[in-house]
Amino acid sequence: MASTDLRPVVKLKSTAGTGYTYVTRKNRRNDPDRLVLRKYDPIVKRHVDFREER
Repeated sequence: MASTDLRPVVKLKSTAGTGYTYVTRKNRRNDPDRLVLRKYDPIVKRHVDFREER
């Protein structure tokens, strides 16, 4: 149980407004704030920011 509290599963949603999402894990100790990653969105066919949604 303790391992799931430290590295929860988070959903990353595209800021391009397409609704495309990635699912990943994050380390709460290193990244306590909301995660923002630049990843590929196949709907708009380019890299955009993906923000963590809760």
